[in-house]
Amino acid sequence: MTRNPFFRILLAAVSLECAAWGQVSFLRNNSILNSLQSVTGSTIPSNGDLNPYGVAFVPAGFPSGGTIAAGDVLVANFNSSGNTQGTGTTIVSASPSGQQSLFATSPLPGVDTALGVLSSGYVVVGNLPVTYPNNVPTPGQGSLQIFDRNGHLVSTLNDTNLLSSPWGLTINDQGAAAHVFVSNATGNVTRLNLSINNNGVTVISKTQIGAGYTSKLIPAVVVTGPTGLAYDSVRDTLFVASTADNEIFGISNASTRTSGSDTGFVVFADQTNLHGPLGLAFGPNGNLIAANGDAVNAGGTQNALVEFTEQGSLVATYGGAPGAAFGIASANSEGAVRFAAVDDDLNTLTVWTLRSPF
Repeated sequence: MTRNPFFRILLAAVSLECAAWGQVSFLRNNSILNSLQSVTGSTIPSNGDLNPYGVAFVPAGFPSGGTIAAGDVLVANFNSSGNTQGTGTTIVSASPSGQQSLFATSPLPGVDTALGVLSSGYVVVGNLPVTYPNNVPTPGQGSLQIFDRNGHLVSTLNDTNLLSSPWGLTINDQGAAAHVFVSNATGNVTRLNLSINNNGVTVISKTQIGAGYTSKLIPAVVVTGPTGLAYDSVRDTLFVASTADNEIFGISNASTRTSGSDTGFVVFADQTNLHGPLGLAFGPNGNLIAANGDAVNAGGTQNALVEFTEQGSLVATYGGAPGAAFGIASANSEGAVRFAAVDDDLNTLTVWTLRSPF
């Protein structure tokens, strides 16, 4: 996400008492988020898939004529109707008014948090299939899939090392080109350099830019590893929510580095407020927001969302059901700030909207 000064001005208008831009909080200990206009709806499609993981806004400029449009929100369901993990296949869309419809059905099971939308008209989603030998959930080889704006599969990307288990994703979108950053549950982070034209999406290169994040098999949640990603194009820094490490890391020179064998630098390591961070996104004020999944460091202070600065200072928390938060996303659209989060206990998506007072 490229940080936009409009966001800071907008939030400053809501919180005039905050003198320093960097301390204007989006969560504000529940007060601002709870006061915003919001829409909540079910993420369960007609086939009954459950456990919403990935969340992504369809960006401004997205081509018309498809089954999704700019301003819609997409959600990927990880579980099937029987709530069996890693067997869900559906991506649903929600209009700004909250109307839900099926966008695409994946031929591969376990669509997950690695979900993003290219402004050129394509949707990218990761999958991590899970099988159950001896009733033990066991993740298999994952992949990335690319769908067109009508929900038709156009390509599947496989790589046993660099795309072994796509678990989180973010995009540096440049229109005819894009960097797609992918975290793998097995413990590394990959950058894909894409070229996009009328003939489709071409992978120019794949590069590992980070590694060494802790990965653990935990039956209750299948696996914990690096998950949510957020990219700051101003500083060319990729932020990584490493669930099992219970820390947020930063990878510098993310768009240009030619290798990466370590985790990068620690940005935020708060044992009181972090509880297995999963989703990660920039708030409209330039602060980072992480969703707590409670798979690790459970107990103590419970909060669904944690807001902190890029320099690692805690700003605010937002309460919620323990373990229910997963994917989150934010967007600036038509003079409004929008923030989306799924609740994978209730199988719902909530989108908050803050409209410009100007």
